[in-house]
Amino acid sequence: MTAIPVRWLTVFLDFPAGSFGAGVAFWREVTGSTLSPFRGAAGEFATLLPPSGDAYLRVQRTADGSGGHHIDLHVDPALASVDQAAEAAVALGATIRHREEGLVISASPGGFTFCLVRWHGEGTVPGPVRLDGAGASRADELCLDIPAGTFERERSFWAALTGWEGQDGARSAQPVRLELRRTGLDDGVTGHLAFACADPERLAARHAAAGARILAVLPNQTEMADPVGRLYRLTGR
Repeated sequence: MTAIPVRWLTVFLDFPAGSFGAGVAFWREVTGSTLSPFRGAAGEFATLLPPSGDAYLRVQRTADGSGGHHIDLHVDPALASVDQAAEAAVALGATIRHREEGLVISASPGGFTFCLVRWHGEGTVPGPVRLDGAGASRADELCLDIPAGTFERERSFWAALTGWEGQDGARSAQPVRLELRRTGLDDGVTGHLAFACADPERLAARHAAAGARILAVLPNQTEMADPVGRLYRLTGR
């Protein structure tokens, strides 16, 4: 097996316990979502349920660390088991951090956490939402910020693992595009979300009213931080 048969991608927003409530409330509001019941041994997981389509954003309260993002890659069980997908990922350079029935927690060569889970038929990409007068928007991109020295290794890994590089059809079937960006930092691979929106300026003001901070206004995009300091972007797409 070369690329693993990924049929859906879920983005997790990970929050330390002290900022979990404020973080979840903000992301519920700006994505127009409702919240599923909490689940997990300590009630640490929940799903942000979109007004239409299948869910692709989830939240997690973490026991340690500063939070961040990780992703779930949903593997088509008709084509490969989660364990087979994990073997393929390891052959490409991933490391295994935890394994249990139906779940393998892994890390890319640059250290970005991803989980391999079973696909349960998700396939309807949610449409954009409209927040008051801020126009249409949807969180539709996760950008991996990669140190320059490891960028080519990381790019090769994700392209081989997913098979999405240069395959616009496969990428467009996902609720979130996975983009890679070379950075001048050297603190490992991190990620940030980006919203496609009709008007970044108006949407930035609406997000600020919900508790975010405007960090920088650039041509066709605005850099933001949510109420707990998580960085994200609004892009005019």
